[in-house]
Amino acid sequence: MAFTRRKTLGQWLPLIALAACGIGSAQAQDHYPSKPIRVIVPYPAGGGTDIIARLIGVQLSQRLGQPVVVENKPGASGILGNDTVAKAPGDGYTVLMGITTVVQIPALYKKVPYKLSDLAPVSQVAKSADLLMVPRSSGVTTLEQFVQKAKAAPGTFNYGSYGNATSSHMNGERFKQKAGIDITHIPYQGSGPEMAAMLGGQLTLAFVDATAAYPHIKSDKINILAVTGAQRHPALPQVPTMTEAGYPGLEANGWFGMFLPATAPKAIVDRLGTEVAAIVKTPELNKRLTEMGLIAVGSLPDEFKAQIDRDATHWKSVAEAAQISMD
Repeated sequence: MAFTRRKTLGQWLPLIALAACGIGSAQAQDHYPSKPIRVIVPYPAGGGTDIIARLIGVQLSQRLGQPVVVENKPGASGILGNDTVAKAPGDGYTVLMGITTVVQIPALYKKVPYKLSDLAPVSQVAKSADLLMVPRSSGVTTLEQFVQKAKAAPGTFNYGSYGNATSSHMNGERFKQKAGIDITHIPYQGSGPEMAAMLGGQLTLAFVDATAAYPHIKSDKINILAVTGAQRHPALPQVPTMTEAGYPGLEANGWFGMFLPATAPKAIVDRLGTEVAAIVKTPELNKRLTEMGLIAVGSLPDEFKAQIDRDATHWKSVAEAAQISMD
């Protein structure tokens, strides 16, 4: 004889609640967004990250029919803002506009309040590169010429970066190792002051972010010897990549990208990723990014996730090889 055991009300309640949560979650996704979206920028207002967030925010608000509010939350090299989003509810209403440091920080700091896996990649908005330059007065026109001079006079030359533990610092240390040269690192508080120092003749070499260097790429005070990244910069088609110049290992690009908390439903991540990618590909935003010295990307979530995985491995190996640590 078959025996059927009846559930008591107490046994049914958890199942009913679970089903209700599932229905509520599905309804929330179907109606997303139904309230204002907050975009966290982990850096001060007025910088490149802030400008891009506000440009995207205007169009995103128009496309989604909800206000998009940009909130600057600077501190601890971006960790404060990144952590705010990593720990936010996964409902799609708290978004991060991050940069390359999102994947570099775990390689540089032993104690970070969040894990990279706590963030869900939404879209890589744009990518950048560091331009390796020297004063034109140096007479150096190729990277190999600089290397030969540096080898002939160890400890005499220096290189500037836009800050300790930034991409330019890590690229500089990787270059030193690849070239086998002894040059002194001089960090600046941002690309602006670094670029000013190069134009003023205070540096013998510098890795300058393309956004800060862009207004000066035709200056008669500098020679640009190479660019980091896997491809040549569109604005400098005649300038080789570091790999083409004979020094591989600096193929990673800097980038700007958007993230949600990892707990956000895939449907919301995909929806937001599709919208952001479409915005990036509009002539208006594409033009603005180009004017900033950036290369527009507009990738979808899965593509950005694959890029994040590659970059995390790359920057970890660079930090370990150069023994760069911020702890």
